[in-house]
Parts: sequence; structure tokens; C-alpha cells
Amino acid sequence: MKVEKIKKLKNGKYKIELDDDYKITTYDDVILKHNLLFNKEIDNDELNEMIKDNEYYDIYNKCIKYISKKLRSEKEIKEYLNKFEIEENTKNKIIKDLKNINMINDYNFMKAYISDRIYLSNDGLDKIKTDLISHNIDISLINDELDKIDKSIIKEKLTKLIIKKVKSNHKNSSYMIRQKIYHDMINLGYSSEMFNECYDLLDVDDNDNLKKEFNKLYKRLSTKEINDNLYLKIRQKLYQNGYNLSDIDKLIQEKRDY
Repeated sequence: MKVEKIKKLKNGKYKIELDDDYKITTYDDVILKHNLLFNKEIDNDELNEMIKDNEYYDIYNKCIKYISKKLRSEKEIKEYLNKFEIEENTKNKIIKDLKNINMINDYNFMKAYISDRIYLSNDGLDKIKTDLISHNIDISLINDELDKIDKSIIKEKLTKLIIKKVKSNHKNSSYMIRQKIYHDMINLGYSSEMFNECYDLLDVDDNDNLKKEFNKLYKRLSTKEINDNLYLKIRQKLYQNGYNLSDIDKLIQEKRDY
């Protein structure tokens, strides 16, 4: 067989036409490796080798495209390669070649991941650490990198999250609000010590919420209940939401006296 035509395509690939009307679309790496020139003779062994190389670069370039969308850990690339029916030594070669051009670099991945999670998500350091461990990143490298972070940035982020949560919880008492937000923040990966430190600096007052809830309940229940039964039901509902009984009774008494 002889190379009759080499045409560069718009996608960066090349179409090779042989004299027996055989065509193959390939990559410049394959052309360079096999020194494909016009009129070059190619035997079946070399053609089979070209086809094999072509399959390799098909998957190799898919990996580069996959990584180009966002940085990937070595573990992610290995999982991605499992989608293709290729031999283990081919997978290892792709991983090695991608490492050689720095497309796979777990240290760079870790640094970028931490930065993204801190500035573009609600995640705390514990969750970030757990997620990186799941990528098979060395725990000592993770700890070293997390230790470099200015904790005031994390506290500021946590405080903003707490304030937002407090503002969205109008129904419950400060005790129940704190308990709910505490569990939410622990699940997001913040430490209990940091949560307590940030929350204790806030002035979370029951009075406004209690009065609003009392008036809401009074308006709703007064169409069905009267006198002692009305106040008993209001008292029960507010107590279930975590409000202090003496504060509830004080409001009830004020309402009675009005």
C-alpha cells in the first residue's frame, strides 16, 4: 500500500488515503511517529500499528478534553478511562503521558479545589478535607495546604451563613434556631468550636420572633377558640417551637390585660 493523499481537516486531524482506496483519519502524532509522507509504502503490520496508535490517541485526546473543562484528579481520570475497553497498560501509558505534560497533577488539583470550595461554595474545611481524601490525595499534603489558609476568611464566611440562616428562621426560638443551624454547619464541614465562636458573637433575640409568632397564632386560633382554650393552645404551640414558658406567659398576660 502506498500513501496517495494527506489532507488536514478542520478539527486538527488528518485524513490519509491509500492507493487501495483505504482511508484513515488520524493525528499529527501518528503521522510523525510513522513518518507518513506522500508515496510512502506501508505494509499491513505498520497499518495495524497505526490503527492501534490511532485508538490510543482517540482516548488520549478525549481525556485532554475532559480535563480542559475543569481540573481532574488522577483518580477521576482512572475512573473515566474505565469507560473504554482498553488494556491496563494502555491506561497506565495515558496516565503517564498526561502527567508528563502536567495535565494530571494532584497537587495542582488539590490547590485549585481548595480555592474553589472556599470562595465558590458554602463548604467548611472539614468537608473540603473529606472530599479531597476521597480523591486519593495524600492527607499530609491536604493538611499542609489547609493549614496555610487564613482562618479569618473561614470565620467570615461561616458568620455570613449563620446570619442568613437566622434571618430565614422566623418561627422558632433562639435555642431551636441555634440547634438547627449548628447541625447544618457541621454537615457543611465547619467545626463546633468555630461555630460556637461565630454564633456567640451574634445577638440573636427571641422577642421579635416570639411576638410575631404569638400574633400569628392568636389571629388564626381566635376564630376557633376563646378564652383559656385559646391561650392554652397558643402556649402549647409556642412551647413546641422552643420558646421559654415565662416569656410566653408574659405575652399572654399582656394580651389578657389589653
